[in-house]
Amino acid sequence: MNKDQVKGNVEQDKGEAKKQMGKATDDKSLETKGRMEKGKGKAKEAYGDLKESFKK
Repeated sequence: MNKDQVKGNVEQDKGEAKKQMGKATDDKSLETKGRMEKGKGKAKEAYGDLKESFKK
């Protein structure tokens, strides 16, 4: 696992937390930010996966 994969996972977790907090407080803006951050984390993880596949 490379650093991009780890950072992607962390970003996904942070995004999910923001999304859930937004749902709990009925804050659509925070929920949307969480969804965007989670998507960004998935992209970063996919980039890390791609880098890892080229190492082999």
